Amino acid sequence: MGDESKRPNEHLSKRYQEDGMLGRRITLGMAALAAMCVSAPASAQFFFKPVDLSGPPVTGAEPGMIAQAMPGATPAEYRAALVWSLRAALNVAALQCKFEPTLLADDNYVAARKDHEEEFNKAYDTLEKYFLKTTKTKKAAQNALDVFSTRVYSSFSTVSGQLSFCQTTASIGQDVVFAPRGTVGDVAMKRMRELRESLKAWGEQHFRTRRVNFVWPVLRPLPQFGNDKCWRNGEYQARKCGSLS
Repeated sequence: MGDESKRPNEHLSKRYQEDGMLGRRITLGMAALAAMCVSAPASAQFFFKPVDLSGPPVTGAEPGMIAQAMPGATPAEYRAALVWSLRAALNVAALQCKFEPTLLADDNYVAARKDHEEEFNKAYDTLEKYFLKTTKTKKAAQNALDVFSTRVYSSFSTVSGQLSFCQTTASIGQDVVFAPRGTVGDVAMKRMRELRESLKAWGEQHFRTRRVNFVWPVLRPLPQFGNDKCWRNGEYQARKCGSLS
């Protein structure tokens, strides 16, 4: 009798152990899922599979990499232009990508300016000397530099590809934040082509559908049904009212 009275308690104890194991499994599963979500890259914000925009490094002399041509520029001056262009892109992203806070666009820009202020200032000074070299007066050089800066900022218009631009600048911003001081130019040379490509209209790459071009049929003009002069014995008179072919 005593042994039988212990059996319900044994069953309950075993049940509690099973429930405890199940609870721990659920907790561990939720923790793993949360970790996956937290560690997910910025590229997963908008698309299951974003377009691959990576390309070879640039020097700055390639068409389209800088907002305007720089005749006679040295490699150091091209590098400065790339650094200043990258800074402008991060600034534009900080303003236009706030709709998705997890991209950290504003934080990246603030941190980049703080950590790499010396290199940004050096790039600006190099550009200033370039325009002094290519213009006749100091005032003309300053005007040319102002025009250049305006064109650089305008070149990062995100009308067509805001999502891809914001994704790309988020990734590049992280590279800049964690780059050693004095190496922003290396990041700019490595990823400027990708940054420029991100301004184009891109979409989901995982669920790509086959594009079908529909050709509208050639519509022939209709006969003038309400004009009695165009009809004789039920037949259309092309000579009087024009051909229908």
